[in-house]
Amino acid sequence: MNKRPFSFRSIPGWAYTVALVGVLYLTGLHTEVLGQVQRLLLATGLKKAEVSAPVTAVSSEAESVASTSFKRAGTGFEMVRLDGTPVNFESLHGKVVFLNVWATWCPPCVAEMPNIQSLYEKVGSEKIAFVMLSVDEGGLAKVQKYIQKKGYTFPVYLLASAMPQEFESASIPTTFIISPAGKIMHTQVGLAQYDTEEVRNYLLNLAK
Repeated sequence: MNKRPFSFRSIPGWAYTVALVGVLYLTGLHTEVLGQVQRLLLATGLKKAEVSAPVTAVSSEAESVASTSFKRAGTGFEMVRLDGTPVNFESLHGKVVFLNVWATWCPPCVAEMPNIQSLYEKVGSEKIAFVMLSVDEGGLAKVQKYIQKKGYTFPVYLLASAMPQEFESASIPTTFIISPAGKIMHTQVGLAQYDTEEVRNYLLNLAK
């Protein structure tokens, strides 16, 4: 009985899919590929961050009174910059804090980072502190390499103490917007587009 000659056409389509997925995971490219796909979703404008109505400016006196009625978010929390400098989260009190919890292995985190970089460039850092908090377990070197490769300029930190309970989330990315008094004003779980007029106005008004 004659054997049929081998032909790629005889290989089922699902086998190509499995092989492609396997190669992507083995090479570590799956995160970037999935991130690019999700970045296209952000470009449609369907995943905008859902901030509340525009925040009116809060007087310093009112903030001072309010700050005594609750525990400031991040109290006692320690972080470390990519250059190894330790930072106490409490040193950011008095500024609006845009805190994004992410990791290099997380596709939706990778997808939303370019628009966070764009937001950072537009609103500045004089009154708004950006905290891109990596939860990678590979250490500083891994995160440094990723940030340098992408050319991001927003401030990046790693954990130097346990994550505060108020910043814990069932999934990442998760973003918190915190008032100058240290109160969490907005929490966004999952992929979102932040470089929008609504978010920019929200941050700038909160910083007044």
